[in-house]
Amino acid sequence: MARIFIMGNGGSGKTWLAIQLAHRLQNAAHHLDDFHWMPNFAGERPRDKRDRLVARAMDGGSWVMEGIYGSIIRQVLPRVTTLIWLDISDEECISNLLQRGQTGGGTEEQFEELLEYTRGYRLRKNHLNSFEAHERFFEEYPLHRLKLCSRSEVGAFLGSFAGAGEILP
Repeated sequence: MARIFIMGNGGSGKTWLAIQLAHRLQNAAHHLDDFHWMPNFAGERPRDKRDRLVARAMDGGSWVMEGIYGSIIRQVLPRVTTLIWLDISDEECISNLLQRGQTGGGTEEQFEELLEYTRGYRLRKNHLNSFEAHERFFEEYPLHRLKLCSRSEVGAFLGSFAGAGEILP
């Protein structure tokens, strides 16, 4: 599990799981939002800059990376040794987002857009940031892969690592 990628819908727990795994494995954690967005969600980063940041992060020997962006997932997959898909229900994802609130300095309007985007995860077709695309990435991935569909499954997975006594949020 040297290079782990976690994908899933907004609010599925990708960031939380990445932080937990990175801490337990003593690896760096990378969040695709940090590559995709300018600071404080002040707009999308130019694609060439974003791709250079991603390339620099994935050059490391061991890391945990998470996000929803299919175009970046395609860039990273050749270096991934373990792919984790958090296939959490849309209702739970929305609930998680509402409990968490806006992060990273975004506006209320941006948070509402995130909620709407999350609601559309299973509805989007021919879109790389969708359930359909994540399912395809998962099914076609040839190495170690794991699909987790509930908090209890995530907890059981984390329980297999040293220091796993923490409680899921």
